[in-house]
Amino acid sequence: MLSLTIKEMSLALREGKISPTELCRKCLNRIKKTQHLNAYITVTEELALKQAQEAETRLLQGAPKGPLDGIPIAVKDNFCTENIKTTCASRMLKDYTPPYNATVVQKLFDQGAVLMGKVNMDEFAMGSGSTDGAFGPVRNPWSYAAPYREQTGAAPDSDWVITGGSSGGSAAAVASLTSYLALGSDTGGSSRNPGALCGVVALKPTYGLLSRHGLIPLVNSMDVPGIMTRSVSDAAIVLGILQGLDIRDSTTIPAPSSLTELPEYFDVKNICVGIPKEYHAPGLSEENLAQWSRVADMFERAGAQVKQVSLPHTQYSIVCYHVLCHAEVASNMARFDGLEYGHRSEVDISTEAMYASSRHEGFNDVVRGRILSGNYFLLKQNYEHYFVKAQKVRRLIADDFKRVFSSGVDVLLTPTTLTDAACYSDFTQEDNRTRSTQEDVFTQPVNMAGLPAVSVPTALSRRGLPIGLQLIGPTLQDQKLLSVAKWMEQRVGFPSISDYGDSSESRNDTGMTKREQTSAV
Repeated sequence: MLSLTIKEMSLALREGKISPTELCRKCLNRIKKTQHLNAYITVTEELALKQAQEAETRLLQGAPKGPLDGIPIAVKDNFCTENIKTTCASRMLKDYTPPYNATVVQKLFDQGAVLMGKVNMDEFAMGSGSTDGAFGPVRNPWSYAAPYREQTGAAPDSDWVITGGSSGGSAAAVASLTSYLALGSDTGGSSRNPGALCGVVALKPTYGLLSRHGLIPLVNSMDVPGIMTRSVSDAAIVLGILQGLDIRDSTTIPAPSSLTELPEYFDVKNICVGIPKEYHAPGLSEENLAQWSRVADMFERAGAQVKQVSLPHTQYSIVCYHVLCHAEVASNMARFDGLEYGHRSEVDISTEAMYASSRHEGFNDVVRGRILSGNYFLLKQNYEHYFVKAQKVRRLIADDFKRVFSSGVDVLLTPTTLTDAACYSDFTQEDNRTRSTQEDVFTQPVNMAGLPAVSVPTALSRRGLPIGLQLIGPTLQDQKLLSVAKWMEQRVGFPSISDYGDSSESRNDTGMTKREQTSAV
């Protein structure tokens, strides 16, 4: 049951094969058994059971709210949730409880979704591994699946691999079968990166199609709520529910059409797939390159036109992204001063000292570093040289995409990440800035251009870890993009993690292995 898609689970609930309460308890038990993943910051057990019981009543009365009624979900901990802690995985907000729900969260509740909890992330979404949060790193569920253990010979609780970031908790929640849907946020690839590394579908919609109201901002001009599911069709269902204008977010735009179910059959003979030559980046692994070529050949054999295209300003993209990101971070983080809300230092020498001490204690090194560099870029003497120049380059990057799509290309096919998931011990050898530069290379240009993109898992690497490919579409062509992605998904034959189960050492309800229990005693 836990490995079904939203569509399959919704049908099972309506047919009475399982009740929402039974399903909720199964997911809660699964969360306890997978505590070692550190995917959840807050588990909302009481609320989940209450919501499940309400869904059960509606289903018994034959009046479900929609396809998500009774479906367990998870939400990244930078989306505001009424009367539920929202921490952004930071000491600064460790006790913050919002008085309202983010618009996208409320829309899910309005459809009867059942919240299992708030999930882990990089602090304030600043990272690419979900290793830089105040609550510790998130472990990739595939670290405990048979393919990885058999191929690497790794011990069950060593050599585990990262989830990617910053929405690693969201990806881990879906991949570990504790929720059927997870909301992430995507500023430079923060949903697609962990989606690829954890073997789940991760959709970054067109900028403005989903409301950002209640999403604690990182980079206002690039942030987009991300949708993480087990299938492309599920992502389309959720997008149809969440899209549309929001009077509380002036950046939202009307949905181009009412998104319904994707067609079961999509003819790719009429589409043109572009392969950006600049995405043959240094560091791209042979396996990821092989999957990219395999899927491109798959499109070509099916009758699609596949051609190489050029996005010449891609080489400047990552530097441009970091300047703009840090500048907006410096502005957005100014609200966390220890006076109105958030962590407040006990230093009381003066208001200025308390302010400085609160921010030093509340933010980690990564956040403080981005604030400092962002303020440097925004200094009067540097503004034109850094910020304005980066905005001009951003326009050139967006124009590259426009030119390619106006030439007849329907979608772009690219890698999502350079390699499969890195071992935690290797990943943490480098600093956050270096890691983000490497991991965001294929994903952040899309955010600067405001385009829709989706990462689809395609195969397991020789190490037994997921490899994902990214499809990029023109603005507001989300439905067509998902139709192409579904066609691709149906043909790559990516296995479910449920086909393999956990590692051979079964864990008890505390999330500990027998060996860990013995050590603890």
